[in-house]
Amino acid sequence: MPKHPPFSGAKIALLCEGLILSYLRDDTPSIPWPGLWDLPGGGREGEETPLACALRETEEEFGLTIAPEHIVWTRVYPGQGLGGLDTWFFVAQVPSGTFANIRFGNEGQRWAVTTIEAFLANNVAITHFQHRLREYLSSRSGDGPEPSARN
Repeated sequence: MPKHPPFSGAKIALLCEGLILSYLRDDTPSIPWPGLWDLPGGGREGEETPLACALRETEEEFGLTIAPEHIVWTRVYPGQGLGGLDTWFFVAQVPSGTFANIRFGNEGQRWAVTTIEAFLANNVAITHFQHRLREYLSSRSGDGPEPSARN
């Protein structure tokens, strides 16, 4: 298999019925974005592809195995990662019940499943991931977040 060009890391927005999974980063000054709400993902290991990176990180951080066929959007952000490397952003529409299987790892203070609207309005979330999610939502329909699930 050919090597993938260098990149810094990958993030993934896991969406299900108008909800999104996020987590509160540790409040350690030595890490990027301490104490902010983040999405699954992280830095590249070895020669993995961007998708393999995002899926591995999701498994490590939340115990969730996401099938590649659930990926509905992919975008590369040239030069926006550490050392000027590219970063990648994925969006997955996961099946109902996925969030019930979360086994939170040892990174972060806590996790939450909120409406997409709440994540986008959260003033202590990582801003550029909010922007990237908005890009996806705009590309999909042009009219904002998908409606939240209602009972």
